[in-house]
Amino acid sequence: MGEAKGGRSAQLKHTGLRPGWTTGACATAAATAAYTALLSGDFPDPVTITLPKGQTPAFALAIEELAEGRATAGVVKDAGDDPDVTHGALVRATARRLPPGSGVVFKAGPGVGTVTLPGLPLDVGEPAVNPVPRQMIRDHVARVAAEHGGSGDVEITVSVDHGEEIARSTWNPRLGILGGLSILGTTGIVVPYSCSAWIDSIRRGVDVARAAGHTHVAGCTGSTSEKTVVAEYGIPEIALLDMGDFAGAVLKYVRRHPVDRLTVCGGFAKLSKLAAGHLDLHSGRSQVDKPFLAALARKGGADEALAAEVAGANTGLAALQLCQARGVPLGDLVAVAARDEALSVLRGAPVAVDVICIDRAGTVVGRSSVR
Repeated sequence: MGEAKGGRSAQLKHTGLRPGWTTGACATAAATAAYTALLSGDFPDPVTITLPKGQTPAFALAIEELAEGRATAGVVKDAGDDPDVTHGALVRATARRLPPGSGVVFKAGPGVGTVTLPGLPLDVGEPAVNPVPRQMIRDHVARVAAEHGGSGDVEITVSVDHGEEIARSTWNPRLGILGGLSILGTTGIVVPYSCSAWIDSIRRGVDVARAAGHTHVAGCTGSTSEKTVVAEYGIPEIALLDMGDFAGAVLKYVRRHPVDRLTVCGGFAKLSKLAAGHLDLHSGRSQVDKPFLAALARKGGADEALAAEVAGANTGLAALQLCQARGVPLGDLVAVAARDEALSVLRGAPVAVDVICIDRAGTVVGRSSVR
């Protein structure tokens, strides 16, 4: 028998669930096809793209429209076995020539939102095409330009059929993203979450790590946090647990099957939920508690004016940025509170815990000591 495999990819395989593609991957495929047609006159179908981790999926085109100075391609999103509200949505991208030196300019078409409030990784007024999908599209535009003799100066308008209606089922309106959906994704792949299947895969991940003799494991909320703990501690893949939103599942299983040390790493907003006592970090089942963050900020030296701003912030990231600007270590305070909550769930099990909070770019914005 070969060595047991662990880590994120093994967890997904163990669930038996089929992964899908993010809206960012679909938009990249559509933009690549549209820009190729704009330069060459022909739509590649299927169109193949390269994802951030090197996978090269091919997407069939559902829409092809070529006109003078512009081209539009569309891809139907397949979310795999994930109960994603955007499954089956038609994601379109229109490429339009721009003057030399313009670069790649993004526009929000029908069904894609526009940012209207601070605290998101995009400036107010920008189309809600997140940073990683933007970079994916830029990279593919450059590749197509090199292949077909283009300048790479192009306007990419992303739209989603019925996106404004679909967005009412998301948190976008509360976050100030108006007019439609966000184009999301950091890996291009939708990891499907069946609660029971994923929790079972977490348990298997702990078992595999322990059987391989690893005494330090890390529960991570996603691929960016995995990269952070690998960079910080050199933890091997077999000791990485794709915790996702299921912090409670990791803590309760490790309580019964201890390891010497558990590092919990994730986005600041998600881990602020753990700090406030939530063990399920999914946005549909728990929310960032801004008054709780304001109380932590007061402990860190915030005056009442700043505490009031934190309590009224649009997002957890906005609250963090307010405190960073005033020298209040809210990230560290959240990490310590999350560690203490984790220890309370462990109920005295012989497991040392530390917590690392990161922002969307993977920058460490808060950490606790090991306890």
